[in-house]
Amino acid sequence: MRTVLVTGPGGAGRTTVAAATALAAARTGHRVLVLSTDPADTLGAALGTTTGAEPAEAAPGLWAARTDSGAHFRAELLALQESAGSALDLLGANRLAAEELTELPGSEQFALLRALRACGEARGTAEAYDLVVVDLPPLHAALAALALPEQLRRYLRRLLPPERQAARALRPMLAQLAGVPMPAQWLYETAARRDGELAAVEALLADPGTSVRLVAEPGPAAADALRTARTGLALFGLDVESVTANRILPRDSPDTWLATLAAQQHKCLAEWTEEYGAGRPAAPVREVRHLGGDPRGPGDLDALGADGALAVGPVRADTADPRRVEDRIAQDGFLVWHLPLPGAVKEELGLVRRGDELVLDAGPFRRILPLPSALRRCDVSGAGLTGGVLKVRFTPDPGLWPKTT
Repeated sequence: MRTVLVTGPGGAGRTTVAAATALAAARTGHRVLVLSTDPADTLGAALGTTTGAEPAEAAPGLWAARTDSGAHFRAELLALQESAGSALDLLGANRLAAEELTELPGSEQFALLRALRACGEARGTAEAYDLVVVDLPPLHAALAALALPEQLRRYLRRLLPPERQAARALRPMLAQLAGVPMPAQWLYETAARRDGELAAVEALLADPGTSVRLVAEPGPAAADALRTARTGLALFGLDVESVTANRILPRDSPDTWLATLAAQQHKCLAEWTEEYGAGRPAAPVREVRHLGGDPRGPGDLDALGADGALAVGPVRADTADPRRVEDRIAQDGFLVWHLPLPGAVKEELGLVRRGDELVLDAGPFRRILPLPSALRRCDVSGAGLTGGVLKVRFTPDPGLWPKTT
């Protein structure tokens, strides 16, 4: 199964591109699901139909759906309330009813994670789709949602360590000795279940068949947004499949005003082609022409993908982890950890060693990376950004590194 995550600056037409991408794949005989996270039915408007929480066939071979964050929030909160029923009753709490629940900020992200997990769990089954196209929120919100599984799993491991579950048989005795109540078993079971669910989403995002398609309308503001997004995606290990330059104006318009706008677009396109097409891995820039109005219905979507610009290619052959450790102990006495960060700016990078983890800041993004086992026995001795790759140098700690004879 291939998964294509579509995002871009707000107003760039990412929903239309996602719908056209899915329809183009369905036209070639694939079984495709297009999923939107927009509370408004912008996906349905592009497809010329209405979409709901359950997938419905929008065209031959194409199913469409959108996440219902409100329903997901209510179901999750009611389930949590039921699991913690004994503790709530002990505290004299008044139970909340479904009809009085209104979703809180952040519920959209959790609904998206649930939908991604369902897609991942369907892989290899009769219900699996050949391609899943996900219309994500705008760039910053999309990156926050995609980084969430790893962040939440780290919090769960720190706050409720799995190894503590081994002592559950001793919990009553420990409570008497300590004089404080021990965490209830349901809490550990809930944490373990949530960890498994988040791990499934992480596995889907890390799968070689998952990639990101960036959508933007050529211009200076979009160029800055894409550069920042590419750095953030690389920081979290996500592959940019391609950059879709949307709403491209014709080059040969006799209208002076339109010709000026088209010249600005094509100048930006040339810069994008040089920047993204030559990167490692390369992210080709694909042009989608302006139809002269908002695309509506399968006919317009077919026109957008008529030249193959929205086709989804095969899984890349080069799926090796680009984050590698270069062993140079024999020559220079140190190791180098390569961390690809295309588009990163030296002045916006931050690097801190904290125990067995590396806290890495790249612009507005932060990721906490566990160190490979070999590097845990080393000290950070330097770092440098070269060609879009951050190279962190480690020097072995003599007190921890095996001695050679």
